[in-house]
Amino acid sequence: MLWRVQRYLVVQRGIAAGLVDSLVRSGTLYADARANAVFLLSGKDGAPVGAELRGTTEPACRGGASRQSWRGLALGSRKDLGFFSIPADPLPTVVLCESAIDAISCFALAPGRRCISTAGARPNPPWLGELIAQTSEVFCGFDADATGDHLASEMIALHPSVKRLRPTQHDWNDVLRSRP
Repeated sequence: MLWRVQRYLVVQRGIAAGLVDSLVRSGTLYADARANAVFLLSGKDGAPVGAELRGTTEPACRGGASRQSWRGLALGSRKDLGFFSIPADPLPTVVLCESAIDAISCFALAPGRRCISTAGARPNPPWLGELIAQTSEVFCGFDADATGDHLASEMIALHPSVKRLRPTQHDWNDVLRSRP
């Protein structure tokens, strides 16, 4: 099943094979029994606290149009206790993204930054204050849509040191896939 996850991320999402392989080797990306991509959420001490899941097939709708693949959290996940991060180690600049695929895409575009998934657009995850205190610069890189803009504004109102970093397309994966 892992080959389906790798193929999905490389072919459909435009993420470099070497980057996908490094995530697999680190244990932060793997496949479940249904060939969903599993992105490990880590807590404060590095212990797993859950996982983001992303379906790797895009089933056809009536008329042959494709649907967006399935996504969600693994049963028992505690996204308030941790997050998916690439790289796992702290860097002075952090970009908060809405999903693990966007965090990976953002990192591919700017490898000098630590890119973190908030597992959905959320203005104030419980771990954010501590992260801000430990980091020199935090950007909210939520999607370039009404929801992303609104929740980024809320985050900045709650945490004035956070700056907005808006993708030039809908999300970071769209930006990555649009590169020549």
